Amino acid sequence: MASGPWIRHSDGVTTIDAEYVRPGLASIHVLERGGRAAIVDTGTNASVPLVMRALHELGLTPDVVDWLVLTHVHLDHAGGAGALLAQLPRARVLVHPRGAPHLVDPARLELATIAVYGEPTFRRLYGSLVPIPEGRLQQTRDGERVRLGPSELGILHTPGHALHHQVLFEPEAGAVFTGDTFGLSYRELDTAAGAFIVPTTTPTQFDPRQLVDSVRRIVELRPASLYLTHFGRVTGAERLGAALSEQIERFVAVAREQAPAADRQQRIRAGLRDDLVARAAAHGVADAEATVDAVLGPDLDLNTQGLVAWLERAEKRPPR
Repeated sequence: MASGPWIRHSDGVTTIDAEYVRPGLASIHVLERGGRAAIVDTGTNASVPLVMRALHELGLTPDVVDWLVLTHVHLDHAGGAGALLAQLPRARVLVHPRGAPHLVDPARLELATIAVYGEPTFRRLYGSLVPIPEGRLQQTRDGERVRLGPSELGILHTPGHALHHQVLFEPEAGAVFTGDTFGLSYRELDTAAGAFIVPTTTPTQFDPRQLVDSVRRIVELRPASLYLTHFGRVTGAERLGAALSEQIERFVAVAREQAPAADRQQRIRAGLRDDLVARAAAHGVADAEATVDAVLGPDLDLNTQGLVAWLERAEKRPPR
């Protein structure tokens, strides 16, 4: 389908570019089964017209959307949830219990995001968040199953990136919608060796042990396709899962090595960059240094902040 910023896959999934910050950074997915639809993640308020246009082009009316599934409530994933839900008369929101209060009353979520990005950037990227009526939320349980037309979908709670993170599994096609648990894979870094993957260790709830365990749970599903919010469809879960786990351990090692340094944030970022440049070069990425800086620079900044926040939490824990 070439008429819009989306890709229709053969397994009933359509990837929509959320047009968040730049093309190819964040995606929204539509899953169709038996004439019914689920939308996974929403992008921001500015993404809502793109989703509605894609539904129209797919021949789907707003009233066939049964579920709006939020992998977590970070605003590049859920900032447009309230505005989109207002246009989907039958849809209910599937959300982790820890995320639900922030959708009903988004004030604290706004403040937390402003603390990371600053208010001018927040307003430019996200505008004002639209609250969601509590009656249209369904809080999930780990291992829960819900129906979409003739199909049954599974929910797994997957902390590590955030305590309120979950993934959606469609077993018939072997499709997992991973949010941020299974990292970032931008198409600019693809080579003949396949997709290049990077964990996301952003503030404020990164936990390495939880994240490695969550990656393992996804790999154990043996998915044929992984649909990442950043960005789109990848395959080869076992290889990518191993690369993610290895990098999470390396990121943590870099953070610990630099923990005593007065300028540890700069040193951690430099260490992460060196590691990613080396991995990109080994993967066959052309001009690895320039490509990593151009494509992964903002993620490096956020990953560094997440590792520093993790160190600070560790330093405050009483010794055992």
